[in-house]
Amino acid sequence: MPINNNPTIRQRRLARRLKELRSAAGLTHADIAKELGSAESKVGRIENAQSGIRLPDLRTWMDATGVTSPAERAEIEELSREAKKKGWWSRYTNAVDSVYAAYVAVEWDAAELYNVETNLIPGLLQTPEYTKALIELQAPDATEEHVETQINVRRERRRVLTRDTPLQLWVIIAESVLRHRVGSDEIVKAQLEALVEDSRRPNVQLQVLPQDDPMNACLFGPFVIMSFQAASETDIIYAESPTSTLYYEETADVETYTKLFRRLNMAAANVSNSRALILDAIKEME
Repeated sequence: MPINNNPTIRQRRLARRLKELRSAAGLTHADIAKELGSAESKVGRIENAQSGIRLPDLRTWMDATGVTSPAERAEIEELSREAKKKGWWSRYTNAVDSVYAAYVAVEWDAAELYNVETNLIPGLLQTPEYTKALIELQAPDATEEHVETQINVRRERRRVLTRDTPLQLWVIIAESVLRHRVGSDEIVKAQLEALVEDSRRPNVQLQVLPQDDPMNACLFGPFVIMSFQAASETDIIYAESPTSTLYYEETADVETYTKLFRRLNMAAANVSNSRALILDAIKEME
């Protein structure tokens, strides 16, 4: 297989899983290479997500590492298929940033998503009008076509909340987000009203961190924790800044962000009181 110098997060998830299986079984690259009848370098490329793995080799890898559970084998094979699959976002490959497309793919794979937002309404909960106003603020030179594409992608992303097995979404937003004027008053008011409605979804838990809570000092920026259906899969952290996008997959990094989310979850108003804070922000605009 050709070498892939720019693996997607999906491909890296599979590679990490295979490496973990080998390590847990106490096997070396040479041991796996012998089972596959290949060079050690091939094993290294697979574990570094520089090369894919064919189904016969994948099954041999699972045999060698002692994966006997039919459910676990099926789950790993599905992960392998997903790593190669092109989803709905592939229609926008030439229109959106490749990093954003990679994020959307992993978001679609996630079973649970924990999102902390410090300045904006979370992307999954934005109205089209809010998204349009936001893009026009952040990228004033954007063409109408670009703006419309971004709106369409956001609309498609929201389907993750209503699919057959909907994403379980936990969101914590700083109270100041409710008063940021992104677009006209009408746009902001409609966005807050939509936020109230989304907060009533059975698979959405929305909390607001009051502006006078000391935990606001711990809001260094927005971040997302993505968890997957398989308990054996490591969570992935996504964080961004104006100039970079970072993914954290190491256990220590994941634990740091998970602990922070738990602290914010305890400090934020409960769901009912958070909804009341949003309604108060709406009344202030009337």
